[in-house]
Amino acid sequence: MTDARRITLTSSSCTAVLTDLGARLLELHVPDANGVLADVVLARPAADVATDDTYMGAMVGRCANRIRDGVVEIDGRSIQLSRNEGDNHLHGGSRGFDRMVWETSREDVGEVTFSRVSPDGEEGYPGTLTVSATYRLAGTTLSVDVHATTDAPTIVNVVHHTYVNLAGHDAGTVADHSLQVRGSSYLPVDEAVLPTGEVRAVAGTPFDFRTPAPIGGRGVDIDHTWVLDGVGTREVAVLVDPRSGRRMAVTTDQPGLQVYAGGHLGGATAKGAGGAYRAGAGVALEAQHFPDAPNHRHFPSVELRPGEDYTSTVRFDFTAC
Repeated sequence: MTDARRITLTSSSCTAVLTDLGARLLELHVPDANGVLADVVLARPAADVATDDTYMGAMVGRCANRIRDGVVEIDGRSIQLSRNEGDNHLHGGSRGFDRMVWETSREDVGEVTFSRVSPDGEEGYPGTLTVSATYRLAGTTLSVDVHATTDAPTIVNVVHHTYVNLAGHDAGTVADHSLQVRGSSYLPVDEAVLPTGEVRAVAGTPFDFRTPAPIGGRGVDIDHTWVLDGVGTREVAVLVDPRSGRRMAVTTDQPGLQVYAGGHLGGATAKGAGGAYRAGAGVALEAQHFPDAPNHRHFPSVELRPGEDYTSTVRFDFTAC
């Protein structure tokens, strides 16, 4: 991360540290029930950020999550995207938004905007995409707002990909964290972690988090998309750590929430004193459109056309209980 900048945002209660490499969140210090601050987001050491294949804290795109065979169809034309996870396309490709240095603007004590122009053909995507991501820290709330426009039909699903451990990034696993997701359905996946196309009710499955329950002990590897209840900007999930009393509520305008319980994080190098994270060291709650949406026409569309605006918002509200 030699040439990358570090930007610090402060509020009356919290501190966030970001970098222009991947428009990435590196640190987020929030208080517990006794006012004691801890850094609750996972990140790699500075030397490993540029090659981080776990996407810790990054903005991922142009189209986050997986696309089968890297193939999409727009206006009857088949388009081949790069393949960077076996035969499939993941998180924008081998040099997606997470690997790019973004421009910075509107830099203030509690706010920064990152922006970049993704050229036509980057990782196979059609159209020149102009995209910005604005982080705001106010009190104990961190918000991330994304805006994008294109000069040709394309697909867009830009996602903030932070792993959280409310006990502290180096405090072990999140197995005992309580999670509630306001989603009555989820998307089953195949062996490649791609949606089958079915939208299945969570009732009677290990994916029923409609009432708060521990993340651990479900007997499944959680890396799935929940179909969120309601429309518009609404609270969609709540995460609570029983040890520290920290509580994080997630609010978004997106139709889906990818919950990844960090099952494959074991051995990933950790920031700070060094060492490595354990499997399950953090959970990613990624507000987004559905994976492989271009290949499932009954999923909400991720197509963007000239003259249209792509927008997304996600807010993380921290309190203590």
